[in-house]
Amino acid sequence: MHGRISALIELGAGFHPEISGRENVFINGIMLGLSKREVARRFDEIVDFAEMKDFIDAPVKTYSSGMYMRLGFAVAIHVDPDVLLVDEVLAVGDEGFTHKCLDKFSEFKRRGKTILLVTHSLGLVERFCDEALWLDKGKVRGEGDPRRVVGAYLTDVERSEEKELAADEVRTADSEQPALIEEPADMQRAVEGRWGSREIEITEVALKDASGATSHIFQSGEQMAIHLKVRAHAPTGDFVFGLALYNAEGVTCYGTNTSIEEFLPADIRGDGDVVFTIDNLDLVEGTYKLDVAVHNRDHRPYDYHRLLYTFRVKSRTSEVGIYRPKHRWQFSHNITFTSRG
Repeated sequence: MHGRISALIELGAGFHPEISGRENVFINGIMLGLSKREVARRFDEIVDFAEMKDFIDAPVKTYSSGMYMRLGFAVAIHVDPDVLLVDEVLAVGDEGFTHKCLDKFSEFKRRGKTILLVTHSLGLVERFCDEALWLDKGKVRGEGDPRRVVGAYLTDVERSEEKELAADEVRTADSEQPALIEEPADMQRAVEGRWGSREIEITEVALKDASGATSHIFQSGEQMAIHLKVRAHAPTGDFVFGLALYNAEGVTCYGTNTSIEEFLPADIRGDGDVVFTIDNLDLVEGTYKLDVAVHNRDHRPYDYHRLLYTFRVKSRTSEVGIYRPKHRWQFSHNITFTSRG
């Protein structure tokens, strides 16, 4: 390494709580390699950047954690290092101050400084970095182009989540309680479970992606197919298949059944298959639960599976709500954007 190094690892690590912010700026600046004269020359700029003019002569012990971290960031950044080490310290204030910190990083980059950023913020990696290194338990899992490395990391995370959700599903099946005959009085308050007479039984439920592979992780907008294996223990012409999707807070995202959609049952006997395909899973990112059921036309349950199946929707777009409608933006000629992330 060549040149001065400054580290944003633990902001304000050298601050003494009993003395003023002013005195701590001088002590910290000297610890980071500046002379007293250099600190004095940059002092006003440090205080202005930290937005601490009205409090700089108060003891540091009276500062809030945000004030403490802002001042520590301002000192470290104004050392003007050739190499800047940064470790997960960007949440140092309100939204405005965070943008100011990011602008400072951009300025460093334009001036040809070296920045080593350790972070779980994938957006920052893609936005700021020329090269990315993915470390997992101390071992290198990928390096090179940031978008490629971030993509590989997200794929690995999805695999881990897939294994976790699949294992949870197996544990739920293994701990299954005997079937209840009576439906809960209040379905909105019903917790996960299974009930019904089992005259018609749902013997297997699988969620599959567009390739036909079983999955618990789907990208927003992808196809998802819900496969049910069913068994009628005696022939009957009175049956309805239904399902419902809920988000993690229990809000109903969607629900339907074959009766609502005017399928008139005629006959079911023995083993069979039911497939419900959603061509575009237009949900925002989040965890979702699934109800599946078969009952008669008077809503008497044969086999009701309540919140027993979990899947996750992933998206690189941060949105709020539940539903992600197909949409587009249009702007008049005098409204322009430099890029679209």
